[in-house]
Amino acid sequence: MKFQIASPSHYFTDLDLPWERHLTEWPQEFFVPVAKGIHRNVVGFVARGDKVYALKELAQPIAEKEYRLLRELEELGLPVVEPIGIVTERDQTLLGRVTQSEHDLKGRALLITRYLDGALPYRVIIERGTSSLQLQQMLDALAELMVRLHLSGFYWGDCSLSNALFRRDAGLLAAYLVDAETGELLPELSDSRRDYDLELAFTNLAGDLMDLEALLGGLPGNLDPVELAEKLVERYRDLWHELKSDQVFSSDEQYLVEQRLQRLNELGFDVDEMQLESVEGGSRIRMRAKVVEPWHHKRIIHNLTGLKVEENQARRLLNDINRYRAYWSGESGREMPEVVAAYRWLTEVFQTTIDRIPNALREGLDEAELYHEILEHRWYMSERASQDIGLEQAVQSYVEDVLQRSESRLQKEARLLQEK
Repeated sequence: MKFQIASPSHYFTDLDLPWERHLTEWPQEFFVPVAKGIHRNVVGFVARGDKVYALKELAQPIAEKEYRLLRELEELGLPVVEPIGIVTERDQTLLGRVTQSEHDLKGRALLITRYLDGALPYRVIIERGTSSLQLQQMLDALAELMVRLHLSGFYWGDCSLSNALFRRDAGLLAAYLVDAETGELLPELSDSRRDYDLELAFTNLAGDLMDLEALLGGLPGNLDPVELAEKLVERYRDLWHELKSDQVFSSDEQYLVEQRLQRLNELGFDVDEMQLESVEGGSRIRMRAKVVEPWHHKRIIHNLTGLKVEENQARRLLNDINRYRAYWSGESGREMPEVVAAYRWLTEVFQTTIDRIPNALREGLDEAELYHEILEHRWYMSERASQDIGLEQAVQSYVEDVLQRSESRLQKEARLLQEK
């Protein structure tokens, strides 16, 4: 038995687990119930402390390849599940125990990844009830994930809704890669490889949605599976064009450079270097931006506050920090430094607000998404009242009018199901 662990923070060499047996033969008491999608391989989920891990049964060469790719993608800062380790040589005895598996485990391995808290498979999201807008947001998130992967030179080879997880991100959705066993990381991805990956994504996506349409008797808003798959391709191409295209403008329109950079930042991308060259005898300028590190706002909010959040959540939180900073700068008559404003906002506003929400009513939302919903609730209250509603009043209303009513509705539905 051989354990290879990526990080000492995840000490997962628990010898009480039956590593020497095929995952299908593990007693059910070792597994924990979680929201999960469809897997082509055998997958089980186990808990250790407050963490949940996914175990995937694979042929050893495939497991080693996927483990390596996930680690490389994680190091690039891409949205993937966290690789924890790999278990090989399972056909050998363990602590004197003789392998009792009915399967031949020679050449088999278990890949261990961290269960992505707050993320859900697409089937679970749709089956729980979603709107046509939310379904399209899911496709937008998947298209953006593909763009990020392709910018880094990663060929997925099997992009589908089934091979991704989705996490709420300030009212939108963020997509994470789950399955990388068909992937390949290259110095740069050619246009032909990108197009083929996109073609596979279209085919897989249309198939996923057709299956779901048959299962549910129709998609939200009676949307057509093929048209939805085509929209993903369209969204991908629009985003790729914005990120990679050259822009030509007159020499007296250099303000357009700043506008282009701002658009890229709003999409969540940074520009590593920018090349300007004269064309048409110097009367016009071509701008080429080298887009690299993703998640611009996410990185800024982490540097300022230590919070690890999604990109849209980060943008919303930064806006709230700026609002807080502007208020106190106006009150004091002097500019408050950004780092000071961020620290005071974190302790006096954000954490104080979150602490007022009862744990039992948080519905599995992470703190950043919870705070976003409170800000949304405050905005709607202020709009109805035609005046600014304070955060304290908004929090009280959110707990009483949203969370507690939702809890009561769920309890009533559960009681009716029991009576049936």
